[in-house]
Amino acid sequence: MTTYDLVLSGGRVIDPETGLDAVRDVGVSGGQVREVSATPLAGVTVVDVRGLVVCPGFIDLHSHSADQAGHRLQALDGVTTVLELEAGSYPVAAAYRQAAAEGRPLNYGFATSWAVARMAVLAGVRPGGDIDDFMANIGRPEWQRPAPAAAVGRIVGMLERDLADGALGIGILVGYAPRIDPSEYLAVAALAARAGLPTYTHARELVELDATTPIDGAEEIVKAAAETGAHMHYCHVNSTSIQHVDRVLGLVERVRAEGARVTTEAYPYGAGMTGVGAAFLAPEILHRRGLTPHSLGLLGAEGRLADDAALREVRRRDPGAAVFVHLLDEHDPAQFAFIERALAFPDAAVATDAVPLLWRSGAADPTAWPLPEGVVSHPRTAGTYGRVLRVLVREKGLLSLAEAVRRCTLVPADVVGVPAMRRKGRVQPGCDADLTVFDPSTVADRATYESTILPSAGFAHVVVGGEFVVRDGELLPESLPGRPVTAL
Repeated sequence: MTTYDLVLSGGRVIDPETGLDAVRDVGVSGGQVREVSATPLAGVTVVDVRGLVVCPGFIDLHSHSADQAGHRLQALDGVTTVLELEAGSYPVAAAYRQAAAEGRPLNYGFATSWAVARMAVLAGVRPGGDIDDFMANIGRPEWQRPAPAAAVGRIVGMLERDLADGALGIGILVGYAPRIDPSEYLAVAALAARAGLPTYTHARELVELDATTPIDGAEEIVKAAAETGAHMHYCHVNSTSIQHVDRVLGLVERVRAEGARVTTEAYPYGAGMTGVGAAFLAPEILHRRGLTPHSLGLLGAEGRLADDAALREVRRRDPGAAVFVHLLDEHDPAQFAFIERALAFPDAAVATDAVPLLWRSGAADPTAWPLPEGVVSHPRTAGTYGRVLRVLVREKGLLSLAEAVRRCTLVPADVVGVPAMRRKGRVQPGCDADLTVFDPSTVADRATYESTILPSAGFAHVVVGGEFVVRDGELLPESLPGRPVTAL
């Protein structure tokens, strides 16, 4: 009998690709799943997981929380792979170098960043491959304006070089520069199509929100898919569509039926978060989303913004400051139903839009664990997957457990689509041993808007590349088995 490095014994194994949902032993050696067996397996380490679900580790397509501290918080929510795809990083090689040098608990990967490349060309920004490059310059008008053809050519050339360096696609934050010419967006999509990699778009304004928009944000995404053949991924469709999500999803459904590749993602919260200097948070246009300054609350501050003057001042003083944007009332069933429909849409991925942790006192120390008092975030950073399993599966029955697992694992793996992802999102021999083990009867989010970094409950074990990052519900701070995911 073969003796494996690790055996997870007697759990309910869910493999979303084959449809397996049965009690099995899972044998792991050399960082890979080697056997999934209906009979007991032998292992150097055998962990009894009877009564628990064993499934692929969750793959987060949309996380801006890329340091060790952010990874650890997401590991306690069942995540094994953290990808920065919507904003992306530029140059992407620098982002991969930094993560490798520091070490990461979870697997990591990056798209290249259209926004930061645009900032470099049009605003003279010198990027270093960090999300801070974008946040520090989010409110600068130079990069938000339409660009001449020569500048567009330079931007596209920069992105093309980053794709050659292994970027997982192109992140396009067009919603932060909503007056650019649509031809530039099509040029970027055409580059992605030539490279055979996806784009990840934060859509510009819908026509319902701005009748003067150069193009409806949803129409732009599906038009690019149809005209260029690119795989267009529609980021957090819940927060950019709000009450118009049915119209947007109907449009996506129609172009899919016509053969276009458009995928979607959503998260289960009513409040978004971004830099307060974002173009769409200008006080004179907040009303388009049914918002007022009081709908906004700075992360780490008590209460909401009082008025237009307060909003203008913080946008001037600190445009990169993280701000809650309360778009929908989660306690109102009619409003939460918009979020539910975005999450239940066929083949929609669950993704967090996790934000960087804010250290309110003392210097940031991403290696510190447990996290000290004063560290804050959006609750979606800590609780997205626990919340989906608690609310949408156990409480509402909107998704079956197996389908929810698929939305958190195989669906995002297929969205990214690069060869490395074909070994993730599955529990099969030869696949990476990135595994999450949880109690379906107790798994739940605990983070709230008041206590933003409370880890989720019910996740017993999280294994990355065959190594425990979470064991018996406790994070192992010394465990840094994360490896890069690239397109190469």
